[in-house]
This record gives sequence, structure tokens and C-alpha cells, in this order.
Amino acid sequence: MKVEIRPSVLRGSVAAPPSKSHVHRLLIAAALARGESRITGAAESEDILATVDCLGALGASVSVAGNAFSVHGCGGAPHAGGDILPCRESGSTLRFLIPVALAGGGGVFSGSERLIERGVGVYRDLLEPRGVSFAVGSGTVSAHGQLRAGDFEIPGGVSSQFISGMLFALPLVGGDSSITVIPPFESRAYVDMTVAALKCAGVTVERRGEREFFIPGGQEYRPISAEAEGDWSQAAFLYALGDGVNVTGLDSESLQGDRVCLSLLRRIANGYTEAELSDCPDLAPALFAAAAISGHGAHFCGTRRLAIKESRRADAMAEELAKFGARLTVGDDSVDVAPGDIRTPDSVLSSHGDHRIVMALAACAVRVGGVIDGAEAVRKSYPAFFSDMAALGADIRY
Repeated sequence: MKVEIRPSVLRGSVAAPPSKSHVHRLLIAAALARGESRITGAAESEDILATVDCLGALGASVSVAGNAFSVHGCGGAPHAGGDILPCRESGSTLRFLIPVALAGGGGVFSGSERLIERGVGVYRDLLEPRGVSFAVGSGTVSAHGQLRAGDFEIPGGVSSQFISGMLFALPLVGGDSSITVIPPFESRAYVDMTVAALKCAGVTVERRGEREFFIPGGQEYRPISAEAEGDWSQAAFLYALGDGVNVTGLDSESLQGDRVCLSLLRRIANGYTEAELSDCPDLAPALFAAAAISGHGAHFCGTRRLAIKESRRADAMAEELAKFGARLTVGDDSVDVAPGDIRTPDSVLSSHGDHRIVMALAACAVRVGGVIDGAEAVRKSYPAFFSDMAALGADIRY
């Protein structure tokens, strides 16, 4: 789908979409409980529907009515049987649920080849020596064996989702376990979100120092009743649309690491030209766009993990922002945006199949115009993005 955005001045208030990170975690905790749970303030996106479908394959039942999810849990006994677990493009779904499936003997997951490629390496290294077998095919990965209690060392510089996946699963197995995070421990705020979701379901995880977790085994998840938070990572793209945009429904005390977005965007707009992104890599596209729009440029470090997102995000943003006249230099763990003004792009912009790149390019296009090809990628996380833009005054043509 191609979307043309003409120069517009946006003003008004818009409600932040529900936090995808929060809803994933609440759904999984509810699905592992015995009995009925209810999650309100949620919304359907492709990533959330992937988690819903996979939880159904593991024995839970999820129904949706408006903005509420009702979950009948599997009683702590996930079992895939012969069902495929369809992850679509959702890395969170795949990484969270591989250990959960292994608590019940394993399963076969499907998804895009890029998702499978970036989704399982840490688990193979961690669990194959413990008797779990992995087989990667074209768009599938099978993981079979029984997850057992033990002491686990997990690298903290690849994705915190591997840590979260083990935290969901280990309370279900017999025997106590520990997880030690090998430095650097990046995006730890999202591990804190997982621990909070577990606590909401009555599951205990003990923090022992900065990098160690103790997980008692044989625990029982309890049904939950919870409301989804607004999504700070998506709010970053709304704020990047212009100074006249106000985003409501956000919790300033949220555990979401991306809550730093507003302060970073303000600093970039005011000419502060350095930012560290290792704990908030999902903000990178919005911040790169903001640095180009500001004319000041900026230096970003901690960008190494952008290579394992839905696209090679730093390279993709460099390619697309160049069409606006911006110059980005991509290093192994840094990105530099050179000072200078943006202009109307000289060719059609590409989404690279990445929802966050679409939203970042939209922030530039609303200033100087542009056509984005593959704009349907926003359905992955924020299906209402363009309708929300239009409600704020954007001139959008489909």
C-alpha cells in the first residue's frame, strides 16, 4: 500500500495506543493461569494477534470484545500438541513463548524467515546442552524437549526478550532456578515489566543484585484483571509529528524504558546532539527522523541491536532519510545524523517492511511531503496510525 502525505501542520490531542509490550505480557500471564482473566484497554494489532493465536495453540482460549480481552487459561499446563504456533512477524511472541512451549514438551513455530533467523540463537546456545532440540526450516523452527529447572546464564546484550521468556516458563517447572544476566544488561526495564506481570499473576521472582533472578519452581499463575498502559514507544512517533501534538493516556511512572522518548525528542529539537539508545533501541527511527527534521543533527550510540530488528533499521533509515537530503553515517554501534535541512524526497520512500520506519518517515513527510510504499507495515503494532494522523490534521492520500 502506498500512502502520500502532503505537508501539513498537525494540532490536537490523540490517545496513545495500548502498549504492545504490556499487552503481550499480560496475555501470557493470563493464559498460564487457571480460570478467567480480563485485560481492558487493549487493541488488536498483528503482533498481539500472533500472541493470541499462539496461546490458543498452547491450550488457552482468548476472546476479544471491543478493547477487552477475556482469557481462559491453560492452568499452567501449556501443550502445543500438533498445532503450529503462528508468530507472523512478532519477535516478542516467538522469544517469549519458546520456553513456555518447552515447559510442556515443545512445539513448532512459524514466522517470516527473518524472524526465525533473528529469534532463536540464544535459546539454542542455552538449551541444546540441556537436551532440547531445535530444527530451523524455511519459515519454521521446532523446539522439542522438556524445560527443566537449573541455573542459566543469558547474554543481556542481544535481546531482553530471551530473559523474559525464561522468566515466564521457569515458575512452571519442578525445582528452583536462577538466571544470571551476562553484561551488558540492556533494556532491563522490559525485564522489570515482565517481573511486574508475573507479580500481577501471583508469581514470585526474587531479584538478587543487579543481574540475578531467583525463580522458585512449581508455582501457580492466578487469574488477573488488568488495564493495558499507553505505549510510550508509539507515542514517540506521535510526538515527532510536530510541536502541536499532545498524547494522552501515558503513565509517567511506567516501567516502559521508552518513556524517555519525550525528553530525548525535546533535547534533540533544542540542539542537544548526543543520545544513548542501548536501553531504548525502538526509539531510534523516531529520533533519527527528529534529528534530521531539527536541522541540528545528532550523534547516537548504543545502536548495535538495530541490525536484528524487523529490518536492519540503521541502514534502512540512512537509505530513506537520504531521499529527504539527510546524511546518516552508520557505524557498528553508532549513527551520526549530519546537520542540514530536509527537502521533499526525490523518489518513493520504502518501508523496508518495518512498522517503525513507516512512522518515522511519516514524521518527515508531514513537513515536506512524500510517498511511502509498504505503509501497511504499521498494522504490526499501530493499525490506527494514519487515521490518528488524519484526525490531527494530516493531509493523507491513499
